[in-house]
Amino acid sequence: MSDMTSPTSQVAALISRGKEQGYLTFAEVNDHLPDSITESEQIEDIIQMLNDVGIPVHDRAPESDDTMFEDTAEAADEVAEEEAAAVLASVENEPGRTTDPVRMYMREMGTVELLTREGEISIAKRIEEGIRDVLHSIAYWPNAVEVVLQEYKDYEAGERRLADLLSGYLDPESDEEIPEVLEEEAVLAEDETDSKKSTKDVKLDDDEEEEEADSDDESEADSGPDPEIAKARFTELENAWLNTKATIEKHGRDSKQAEEALQ
Repeated sequence: MSDMTSPTSQVAALISRGKEQGYLTFAEVNDHLPDSITESEQIEDIIQMLNDVGIPVHDRAPESDDTMFEDTAEAADEVAEEEAAAVLASVENEPGRTTDPVRMYMREMGTVELLTREGEISIAKRIEEGIRDVLHSIAYWPNAVEVVLQEYKDYEAGERRLADLLSGYLDPESDEEIPEVLEEEAVLAEDETDSKKSTKDVKLDDDEEEEEADSDDESEADSGPDPEIAKARFTELENAWLNTKATIEKHGRDSKQAEEALQ
């Protein structure tokens, strides 16, 4: 790109024209703006900066009597260049004006405070409460229970893992707070584990990798939902669902009896 067509030169020519005639029109501004400046907010900023340096911008050319602008023909071209560079730098570097996704992300991240430990616990509790509310609402849709029961039958048939169906058990009657001491111990233990992992560099061959994968599966099975508890709960759920289904078929879905059965 030649100097005459560079963004700075274009804005410099615009400033020189404005100082020469004492004003600019919006049409002239649009005609002389660099192609890289397309957003309306950027254009508004440039118009404001032109006003700040003493160049008013009008919808149309004012009458000669209305132009009260002192002659600045002696202004050097380099001054216009400097002002143009300042205008472009201000517009292009102003926070909130970039369209680059990475810069936008980094800028927004800088405005958000990092979560504290208490904040993380609060969010975790809100998520758990939200899960309970969602499950409570879904339970009022009869087919949802049938879907869950069918998923458990697939587990009993060996077609899926219990961990794919359950992540754990929630006690609706329990409102216990998370003990802070246990949390601190868990955090310290996690940090210690991460530290050991970062200093350990072991190369595993194919056989060792397979053994490790098998070990991970066994570990996941040991730490997953208890199958006996799952069986007891799903049996209770199925019995309750059969009774509720019979009530709905007898009295209707909108009946008082059905509402009580769904509770």
